[in-house]
Amino acid sequence: MNRHSLKLRLVAGGLMAILIALAIAGGALIVLFERHVSRTLAQDLDVHLKQLLAGIDVDPQGKLVLMQTPVDPRFAEPLSGLYWQVGDDRGQLLRSRSLWDSTIELPADRLSPGETHQHQASGPGGQRVLVAERAVTLSADGKPVIVRLAVAENLARVSAATSAFAKDLALALVLLGCVLALATWVQVGVGLHPLVTLRRGVADIRAGRIQHLPSSVPTEVRPLVEEVNAFIDAQAREIERSRGRAADLAHGLKTPLAALAADASRLRDRGEPAIARDIEAVGEAMGRHVDRELARARVRGRTRGVPAASTFVKPLVESIVATVSRTPDGARVRFENLIADDLCVPLDRTDLAEVLGNLIENAARHAARLVRITDGSQLSLVVEDDGEGIEPSHMSRVLARGVRLDERGSGAGLGLAIVQDVLDAYGWGLELSRSELGGLKAVIAPMSESDRYRRRTKGGSSTSEAIPPIQS
Repeated sequence: MNRHSLKLRLVAGGLMAILIALAIAGGALIVLFERHVSRTLAQDLDVHLKQLLAGIDVDPQGKLVLMQTPVDPRFAEPLSGLYWQVGDDRGQLLRSRSLWDSTIELPADRLSPGETHQHQASGPGGQRVLVAERAVTLSADGKPVIVRLAVAENLARVSAATSAFAKDLALALVLLGCVLALATWVQVGVGLHPLVTLRRGVADIRAGRIQHLPSSVPTEVRPLVEEVNAFIDAQAREIERSRGRAADLAHGLKTPLAALAADASRLRDRGEPAIARDIEAVGEAMGRHVDRELARARVRGRTRGVPAASTFVKPLVESIVATVSRTPDGARVRFENLIADDLCVPLDRTDLAEVLGNLIENAARHAARLVRITDGSQLSLVVEDDGEGIEPSHMSRVLARGVRLDERGSGAGLGLAIVQDVLDAYGWGLELSRSELGGLKAVIAPMSESDRYRRRTKGGSSTSEAIPPIQS
């Protein structure tokens, strides 16, 4: 896929949306997990605080006494991360062994009796701890004593749990992203499949296998299919009208050309052979133009919009050889028809006859004793002779538009330009080279997609055959 691919754009957009969604979801899940761990930690601190509250008392001398310590063994381990602290309004302070010689710095807030506060504070070694504290009122010698109880835990536990969760979540999100990316690729492929079918349908229309695009397509594509089919119908009607106009023009010129030939004959009889030859040359050139345009109109109309015809080659070659053999050039050479009996090519019989007829007639005109017609790989057909052939430097000039293989003959014929027009209409090509027999080797074969593209992009208009001036 290139950067202009619609599929690439859709997949890239889908992947970008997936990445953004996964990033937002991952961040939100991490925040929610951290809040959940913090709530769990706060609940644990509340349990420890209740155990501490159940064991605190004041003796008759007014001294704070802890009758029972919380059961968690981390309270007895120095700097374990879990601490408790009890103090009263007279300056007495009890601490867990885990605090060692440190204290928890509690904020100077006023606690209502029975109310529990939770907040972050600075613990031993500058650790950030989550503190749960509560104030109770005890009695000593009939005097009320306000006691402040606090339990704290290092927040590193929350950070460690969040970090571990983030790593596991990242792996899960990567796997989920891969699955979603694959699903996006499949979804885009399925969604664009009607366009692939449409492209194949257009290719089948160009190849002549079908006349219209199938109408059984998704609703979103159906308007495009209908417009394409309507365009094909309109183009077919226009081609038919153009063929009719070309045929009318060509047939309209037949009678004047016949009259011109009769005038040339009368001039020769009157002793004006030079003028007669010039008029006959003009008439022949105009006749070739007429035959050329008629053939083009017929080929374009036949090969566009209708299923391709198929022709068995060997019987057709036998018929052409039988006809050429009765000409003076064909009578002096031997023909070898080596075409396979079952060879069938996707060309109309009349069009293939025009192509092979011109090539075989040209080979017979230039051959010394032998003309060979064979078939090659990939439906290719080969016509070669044992004549003098064509110099390699002249091959490109011979294949140029408007240049005929034989300039000596007096017949009108289609000429090489029409042979190429017929082959181009079917997606075939013509190649000339030196034959092993010594003469010219002409090969016609289907062109590849790259060859067709180069032929289309090469462009250029046809070079018209010049009409000689009449000498006065």
